[in-house]
Amino acid sequence: MGRLIVIEGLDGAGKRTLARGITAELTARGCAVSSAAFPRYTEDVHAELVAEALRGRHGDLGSSVHGMAVLYALDRRAAADALRAELDAHDVVLLDRYVASNAAYGAARLHEHADGDFVSWVRDLEITRFGLPEPDLQILLRVPADVAAGRAEHRERTEADRGRDRFESDSSLQQRCAEVYSELADADWWTPWVVVDGVADVDFSVLVDEHVRG
Repeated sequence: MGRLIVIEGLDGAGKRTLARGITAELTARGCAVSSAAFPRYTEDVHAELVAEALRGRHGDLGSSVHGMAVLYALDRRAAADALRAELDAHDVVLLDRYVASNAAYGAARLHEHADGDFVSWVRDLEITRFGLPEPDLQILLRVPADVAAGRAEHRERTEADRGRDRFESDSSLQQRCAEVYSELADADWWTPWVVVDGVADVDFSVLVDEHVRG
């Protein structure tokens, strides 16, 4: 059984870059690595509905914190069996976002903290009821909200398929989300967390040795 490693952080934090660096380091060491990202916008109907709602379709769906959270959760539930198969076939499976994203963004939208009702509700839904595969490690790629926003804006200008949605464009929401993420990491919510500075250069060899390989 492989190790499930999750990368969490704000939009524009650099999660893809971190995933590529970890993958390169592990591959160089002879490890079999698989990766995926949530939401699976091009693979799952629930994620498709999320993308459409974030751009104003489906009436007031995008305004419903719990409604959107259920769609995010159903996307992961639909992927659970395939994820378990990937864990059976690989040494490490890297995920760009997972359950904690749902908890952090929903709590931030409701102006709650990590110890609030929404995070507990997400845990009951995705972890207890859906029984999603448990991460061995959750990595918070921490950057200041203004830095993440600047990166996301640059990405939007330079990559045709990376336009920001309504959550990504909301600076106050991103700031609150950063605070909830930090609270989740500090509490080792669900499984162990490690915080990586998303502004400084990452030593992938040290990160893999100390945390990813276990």
